[in-house]
Amino acid sequence: MRVLLVENDLDIGRKLFSALKGADYKVDWVRSGQDGRTAIENACYTVALLKQGLPGLCGIDLLKASRAAGNAIPVLLLSANDDPEMRTRGLDTGADDFVLKPFDTQELLARIRAVLRRTAGYPTSRIGDATISLDLDKRTFLFNGTESMLSAREFVLMHAFLERRGRVLSRGQLEERLYGWGKEVESNAVDVLIHGMRKKYGQSLIRNIRGIGWTVMPTEPLSGTQRRATPVQKTLEVTH
Repeated sequence: MRVLLVENDLDIGRKLFSALKGADYKVDWVRSGQDGRTAIENACYTVALLKQGLPGLCGIDLLKASRAAGNAIPVLLLSANDDPEMRTRGLDTGADDFVLKPFDTQELLARIRAVLRRTAGYPTSRIGDATISLDLDKRTFLFNGTESMLSAREFVLMHAFLERRGRVLSRGQLEERLYGWGKEVESNAVDVLIHGMRKKYGQSLIRNIRGIGWTVMPTEPLSGTQRRATPVQKTLEVTH
């Protein structure tokens, strides 16, 4: 999962970068609001951590601009300002959570997981259904009654599919989720990763939509946020 971190304090930034990397997130760290705005406009992120008190374009203004542009990226605002009015402003502007400094990194990681599962429309740390699911806390994968551990990239891949269940994800979309800035991506990296998952769990796990991308189809009726997702059109050619 790819995270944008906008933080100009080097000590805090290094601490957060290390904690996020340790939790298997791909992290793009920028140090100004303007660089954060450019990053949000040009890349696909699972979640963004924005410092509220940035010089120039502050975190709330960056969030406001992002929401005005129609970007629904989940956002956690980070601030040392415990003014209730400031927190209210941030949440009303469109933040999904407001985290006061100093904070415990494990709590912050739990807050990120909570935001991600709410965004995907699930009430607990497990996203998916009785047939196929991921536990964002334990980082385990359940498929057809068998629970197992995934590699970091396998976990990111399945999170991308289950977060957008029934939608077709292109090669470019998956590469953006799997790799951070400055990473050279081999042309067949996504194919190799998907081939490995299908070899372990069966060809039906991930379906190829010829010429477009891949998808994981729903196995149970969807509800809440998921019901609003665009379904795969019946006219698309599905290959196995």
